[in-house]
Amino acid sequence: MRRPLQVTLLVLSGLGLLHVSLFTDLCLRYVKPSMRPMLIASGFLLILLGIAEAWSRRSPAGTDGDHIEASEGHVGHNHSKVPRVAWLLFLPALSLLFYAPPALGAYTASRAAPKAVPQQDSFDPLPATSPLPMTLTDFTTRVQQDRKGTIKGRTVQMTGFVTPDRGSTSWDLTRIMISCCAADAQSIKVRVYGIPALAANTWVTITGTWHAGGTLGTSSAPAALDGVTVEKVAKPVNAYQDALPFPTSR
Repeated sequence: MRRPLQVTLLVLSGLGLLHVSLFTDLCLRYVKPSMRPMLIASGFLLILLGIAEAWSRRSPAGTDGDHIEASEGHVGHNHSKVPRVAWLLFLPALSLLFYAPPALGAYTASRAAPKAVPQQDSFDPLPATSPLPMTLTDFTTRVQQDRKGTIKGRTVQMTGFVTPDRGSTSWDLTRIMISCCAADAQSIKVRVYGIPALAANTWVTITGTWHAGGTLGTSSAPAALDGVTVEKVAKPVNAYQDALPFPTSR
């Protein structure tokens, strides 16, 4: 690969990383916030490498790598031609600067591996608050593992985004979680009955009661809700966590 191409690719990649991690929040579509400093450092490093590569071209003529070998009176082959496939490396670099793929949402959730809820042997008493704010994970754990059935009859409130189920009147309230980056995304879902689905990826806070089925406190009990109210809310800056509902004015 010719040095001008190397320099351009390094600098573009560095600028792209800085664009999504330092000047905007776009990197949070792909990685956890804790990885942001590493992306910023990587962006500066790539730019410095590009500058160093460009500076090294100031070497005397004939030593810049685009040489032709000669041996025993025969002229060697010129190996300085850039392989066509090398130009494809510009696509990811340019995409960081000019096109940022959307955040993970309903499309990914319908295909992502379900997140296993943690095993829990004992549960603290539920607060008397009504509606009771809960995460999707806490609700699922209570429904399927709390043999005392303390969730039965309680009005709960949860926040997530809408994942429609084509051909069904019910839909999924969803959260996507990542351990490192978007490649290891897992989803947690609570089925919603009784309220029509809004558009896919709409963030909502929903209030309702457990949708009875199976045996409460066992894996046969569905993580499902009979919806009572639904309210559109703003998407959080960091959407890749199962957090408590947003505060709402009532």
